Amino acid sequence: MALWCENMSLPPRVLVAPRPSGANGQGNILLLRHPKLEEETQYLFTDGQLHEFNWFKERYGSWFLGDYVCEDGSVYYCTLVDPIFILLPLFEAARMSNGKDLGKFRQLDEILYIEGYPGYQHLMSIAGKHMELVCEVKEVANMKFFRLDDSKVLTWLCCKRYTV
Repeated sequence: MALWCENMSLPPRVLVAPRPSGANGQGNILLLRHPKLEEETQYLFTDGQLHEFNWFKERYGSWFLGDYVCEDGSVYYCTLVDPIFILLPLFEAARMSNGKDLGKFRQLDEILYIEGYPGYQHLMSIAGKHMELVCEVKEVANMKFFRLDDSKVLTWLCCKRYTV
């Protein structure tokens, strides 16, 4: 008897994640840079929300997936992450400030274009709204330009401290 998973390159795993509400019922797995470590990290983007993957493993346990047994008993789960945490390093680099110069205003698509990381383009729909909390915004001819504002970042971080 053939197993349903025998043609998979990797063994099946258990993932606990939100069910997308869209018509296609799918989310996107994005490859982005970790904001602190700058390593490639996968995130789930679905219904306008960004989730990070976490991994948990009991010392003893297994999962039964149809006729397949996931022997190590590990589970992946997704938790919400504020996109500002992920985008802060990009906006910091994009303002190109030096010394007392506050830096440059840049368009969102220019800031989110990172060579080798097309996943950032998926965040265009939410980045502007979120980054307005920590950036100065100038609008010229129906185009918005952003520059990270240190005082707004500190205010945002203080608010985060009391809401977590």
